[in-house]
Amino acid sequence: MQLTMNGRNALITGGSLGIGRAIARGFVGAGANVAIVARRQEVLDEAKAEIGSAGNGKVVTIAADVATAEGCADAFAQAEKELGQIDVLVNNAGSSARAPFPDITDEDWQSDIDLKLFAAIRLTRLAFPKMKERKWGRVINILNTGAKAPPAEGAPTAVTRAAGMALTKVLAGEGAAHNVLVNSLHVGRIESDQWVKRHAAENKGRSLEEFYAEMGKPLPMGRVGTAEEFANAAVFLASDQGSYITGAAINVDGGLSPAV
Repeated sequence: MQLTMNGRNALITGGSLGIGRAIARGFVGAGANVAIVARRQEVLDEAKAEIGSAGNGKVVTIAADVATAEGCADAFAQAEKELGQIDVLVNNAGSSARAPFPDITDEDWQSDIDLKLFAAIRLTRLAFPKMKERKWGRVINILNTGAKAPPAEGAPTAVTRAAGMALTKVLAGEGAAHNVLVNSLHVGRIESDQWVKRHAAENKGRSLEEFYAEMGKPLPMGRVGTAEEFANAAVFLASDQGSYITGAAINVDGGLSPAV
């Protein structure tokens, strides 16, 4: 089966590195145009060349902080200006923040809510009405397995991601009659920039490959996943072929999550 997104325009937050970059590359490979959003322009510029090599689609970079209302509004306006209508929205911004509950400050909570939940709310609120008018749209929320099975000391991320899953289901119900499909993809242990940073911080003399191999041993599949493997699921949901899936929360985790 050939997955096609010919002529579709996609906005991807957190699109300069890791999973977001892989999704953008997959979309372009399927025929889409993409706008990638992140805070650092230099990283966006580096990502643009790699993403563009996957196909003939247009690649737009937007430096913005989607943790703010202004950043969301500016990013969406720039994407529409450069690409036209936004057919696909991927809410991917955010990394894993976790600590013992008593240690999490109000500022920590607010920062996590703004970046992971409110960014998705604000951007979807901008995209959703026009998708409904056109009778075509896709929203994909990138969450994690803690949204379904929150671990001890998993806050604040597990809480904001669980809220993101509830948001997904609400939006799926509202969009279904208008052919606006809303789903979530749940990250387990996937090769990404945050793991590269953790490997560098631990500095135990292991190579990154050895670090990933050790991290993957406890998983049912015995290895961590690649960003490209995760992106494949996003491409399917956003493609013309993923036309009858909405309200689904799909684990892309090698069997890690105890909750389906």
